[in-house]
Amino acid sequence: MDMSAYVLSRLFTAAATRFQEFVVEAARTEKSFALAELNSLLAALTAAELRDAVASPPSTTLTPFIANYVAAMVEYACARRDIAPPGWTLNVTPLREPVFASSLLGLRLHLLTNSPPPFRYRNIFIDSSIGARV
Repeated sequence: MDMSAYVLSRLFTAAATRFQEFVVEAARTEKSFALAELNSLLAALTAAELRDAVASPPSTTLTPFIANYVAAMVEYACARRDIAPPGWTLNVTPLREPVFASSLLGLRLHLLTNSPPPFRYRNIFIDSSIGARV
C-alpha cells in the first residue's frame, strides 16, 4: 500500500475511499471507463452512503472537464436520493464552452434537450447519467 492509499484509508469510509479512487483514476487516465465505474458506485449507494462518500472534495487535481463531470454526477446522484449535494460542488466553475457526447451535429439538439440538469448547467451534454449506460 503506497502512502496515498494509506492516507485515504485512514480518512474515508469504504464508499468514500472508492469514490476517491475512481476520481483519481478518471483524473489520471481521462478514460470513460473510470467515469463509468464512478457512475456504478454512485448509483448503488443509499442516501446515507452517498452523503458520506461524496462529503469530501476530490483528493487530486482535476481538469476542468473531469471536475465538472464528477460534480454533475454527484449532484445528479444526490438529487435522485433527495439529499443536498456537498458544498464542494459549488466551487467547480462550469465549463465556458459546451462539450457534447457526440460529434454528430444531428444529435446535438437531442443532447441539448435531454441532458440531465446538473450536466446542462455545467455545459456538458450527454444522453445518460447516473444509473444509465449508453
